[in-house]
Amino acid sequence: MIEREPVIEVDNLTKRYGQLLAVDRVSFAVGKGEFFGFLGPNGAGKTTTVRMLTGVIRPDGGEARVTGHPAGSLAAKQASGVGPEMANVYGDLTAWGNLMLMADLYGIPRREAARRAISLLEELGLAERKDSPAKTFSKGMKQRLTIAMALLSDPEVLFLDEPTSGLDVQSARLIKALLCRLNEEGKTVFLTTHDMDEASDLCHRVAIINRGRLVAVDSPGRIRLAVEGMHSVEVSFDRTVPVEKLESLPDVTSVRQPGDRYRLYSPDPGAVVTALAGFACAEGLKIILLNTLAPSLEDAFVALTEEVKGCGA
Repeated sequence: MIEREPVIEVDNLTKRYGQLLAVDRVSFAVGKGEFFGFLGPNGAGKTTTVRMLTGVIRPDGGEARVTGHPAGSLAAKQASGVGPEMANVYGDLTAWGNLMLMADLYGIPRREAARRAISLLEELGLAERKDSPAKTFSKGMKQRLTIAMALLSDPEVLFLDEPTSGLDVQSARLIKALLCRLNEEGKTVFLTTHDMDEASDLCHRVAIINRGRLVAVDSPGRIRLAVEGMHSVEVSFDRTVPVEKLESLPDVTSVRQPGDRYRLYSPDPGAVVTALAGFACAEGLKIILLNTLAPSLEDAFVALTEEVKGCGA
């Protein structure tokens, strides 16, 4: 449930491509001023849902409204800014030319458009390259210009599809800082991402979609804690240990090996810590690192999407 006035309303939204049910009766709402994350594996229906919300494609069933208007209507489009995953800049135009083209499309007076463009280019670190053709920009610069173009109309709702995907650390940080500020000022942000840390840090709530169906809609914290048996103990030894030995320890449900560390999942992490101490003593091992970890959003995401996938097998 949301406590804010809804600005995006989705009711039984459905889309088919031949025999493939890409989006299966999806329903949710996004509150005014909310930072909302939309997560899912590749092919889960994320992009198809966003394309219906932004009017790129029509649904086969159900309906969606943006700022009270039917998704895809002129009023809904005028209230929305859209930043696709692949930068949609015109390479032969300069950064300034791209922004002025957007201003013309939205009917923004030239003086106001210039004021907004200058402010956005400065904030996104592109002011010095405003007269350079966009085709000479790096991927990160093109992505920043795409976001500037999406923001030029001062939209009430901002739809962003993987805005930091594949970017360098500096560009990603700059974009996230901008999005946080815009959200704090009241703008609604609808974000699709594969970056679980990004979603956990930025979003008030997230929806997880898998095989066209929603499997969870809640705050990142509540989704993490709702997944039973996903607490873990992270341990590192002074030498390599066969994973099979760790899997045989009491109360361990599974083991992952990220890098030189082992992550042991268990509903009782305290018991696992005790078992690890005994195991290390018996094997003549020295424990280099030992941490107990609450479930991460990534852990919950994997558990929820694998569970649904398994049920459909």
